[in-house]
Amino acid sequence: MSRKPWHVAFTAEPVEVAALRRIMRLHLGSWGLHDLVDQAQLCVSELVSNVITHVGHGTPATLTVSMNGTHLRIEIHDPETRALPALLDAGSDAEAGRGMALVEAVADRWGVLLHPDRKVTWCELATGLTSPNGHVGGAGVTRAEALLSLYTVARLPRESTPSRLSTAIAQETVIDAVTDFLHWLRAHGCDADEVLDRAQARFEVQISALVREPLA
Repeated sequence: MSRKPWHVAFTAEPVEVAALRRIMRLHLGSWGLHDLVDQAQLCVSELVSNVITHVGHGTPATLTVSMNGTHLRIEIHDPETRALPALLDAGSDAEAGRGMALVEAVADRWGVLLHPDRKVTWCELATGLTSPNGHVGGAGVTRAEALLSLYTVARLPRESTPSRLSTAIAQETVIDAVTDFLHWLRAHGCDADEVLDRAQARFEVQISALVREPLA
């Protein structure tokens, strides 16, 4: 799965926070990173609120999201290089000062980069991926990707590379793989329908277990 960096310009106003949270949810859903939506939305809310509070309402800013290895990287760019975010020891009753503490709590790491014309406040969240373009799903998905890579190499022209496959072509590759396994079962006198039913039942059990699994 290709996860190309994306960015959106916005004006630092409270009304923009909800829109940015929706955009984040949609993009992470398309990237297959549903489990990170809550943490990523919280980080966006706090980083944008930090700009509103300490830089000012109406400040032009940009949200940038990308992959840094297997981490999801969230950046907020704004033009004020003097107002730096800080991790404050805010009490439980404090109405302000908790923003970066919340980011610190959910992110693996965060920091600030200073440029001549802007600062970049960033944080990174662990995705659980084994590669930037991989999928979350455990050993079964890893085995499937290994098989698909073999099918891809066998079917692509020499000048093509598996990383350029679209989702549609990948789906056709899955269909080819399943069809070949069905031929193998038939050739060895097995009941292909029974095997498909057993595979579907096992898949549903595993998906149900993932849904019921409590969050860490």
